[in-house]
Amino acid sequence: MTTDQHGLAMSGASTAAVRHYDRAIDELLHFRAEVDAEANAALAESPGFPMGNVLSAYLGLLTTEVEDAKTARVRFAAFRRRTDETALLPRERAHVAAVQALLDGDFLTCGRLLGEITVQHPRDALALAAGHQVDFFTGDARSLRDRIGGALSGWREDDPHFGHVLGMYAFGLEEAGHYDRSEEVGLRAVELNARDVWGIHAVVHTYEMQGRFGDGLRYLDARVPDWSTGTFFNIHNWWHYSLYALESGDLPRVLAVYDSVLADGQSCMELLDAAALLWRLHLDGSEQHERWRALADAWPARVAEPFYAFNDMHAVMSYVGAGRVGDAEKLIATREAYVLEPRPGVTNRDMTLRVGLPVCRAIVAFGRRDYPAVVDLLYPIRHRINEFGGSHAQRDAVQKTLLEAALRGGFADVARVLVSERINVRPCSPYNWLKQAALADALGRDAEAAAARLRADDLVRDATRT
Repeated sequence: MTTDQHGLAMSGASTAAVRHYDRAIDELLHFRAEVDAEANAALAESPGFPMGNVLSAYLGLLTTEVEDAKTARVRFAAFRRRTDETALLPRERAHVAAVQALLDGDFLTCGRLLGEITVQHPRDALALAAGHQVDFFTGDARSLRDRIGGALSGWREDDPHFGHVLGMYAFGLEEAGHYDRSEEVGLRAVELNARDVWGIHAVVHTYEMQGRFGDGLRYLDARVPDWSTGTFFNIHNWWHYSLYALESGDLPRVLAVYDSVLADGQSCMELLDAAALLWRLHLDGSEQHERWRALADAWPARVAEPFYAFNDMHAVMSYVGAGRVGDAEKLIATREAYVLEPRPGVTNRDMTLRVGLPVCRAIVAFGRRDYPAVVDLLYPIRHRINEFGGSHAQRDAVQKTLLEAALRGGFADVARVLVSERINVRPCSPYNWLKQAALADALGRDAEAAAARLRADDLVRDATRT
């Protein structure tokens, strides 16, 4: 029997395996690719190491890549066959059950079991990190906040990973709408560890949700070496950088970032960021045909099987953007067949049925300029699209699609509601004021439109002033 770096008992591990496991957790919290090598090294030292096998499974399952999940399923099944689970420690058995739930496609049960672990073991960094990602994948803002908040009192401020826990908490606070507190906690996390890319990411989200794009650009520019290299989260933070640049109207900078960073994405997460950025350009009337074609070619193998509805949406965006509406329709047809089968406990089935399919159909309708269909599909679900995961910032692409369809389709009352909501939450967003101007134009209110455009110009000038 031995303990990990946070004082938690573990069985079945040599001293060397524990050392590799501890390093793997550190790499995981830093979002560095070396986590895989350290996890593999731990199992090479002690193949039957329960927590080593649990960690390896989580790493395979939380990428949202179908092939990674298949590999994890085979390996974990082999581990369970050769293991006497009655001999495992209670915490280890709980992790095995949580992993199995995730392998079975039950994100919600996995998240619940991980929460039960941290009630008794608040310093279980793996349970917190895995649970935090599960909450993100299911769009559960309250759990993103409270899972970490409920464990914080179990951590000491001198713990080397205390800052990482604060970074996770900051993101949960932001998703739950506590922007001032989120900024405070996120800045403290980054103060403790300048290369905490998740903490940096939490601060960036806080600025995004308040429309503080000038603060966001300055914050990221001031610490480029800390977030732009050396992790598997680099591209996502560059995506955030691009959102700020887009808000400021700097299209050349947006495209420069896309071509130098986002265009070469290899994982679902990276392809998702690329699609999300190009779709925003598409909504703004900036067609990027060559970029769309290259991106669309990267999706088919990754969405060949139903796995995560949030990925499906971005594949459909890519197909529509590339003019391959037939491919988008084929993907939707496979998901329509998928949800016809009862799949008890499979979270993605419910995500696809309740949110994924309506959103994908709306994107195709938008590509066809069938704006009434877009409004009919999206307006009824606009307050629950969190159910298929992602962050508020990511899901804003759907909200912007709805708003653009309402404007283009002549749904003035719907557009007024949507613009009013946006301006009153983010009054310093030039995008929101430009949409107010577009609405005023549609209603023939020239003076109001001119005032809204002037307001947008003033916001850009004030926010980007050094």
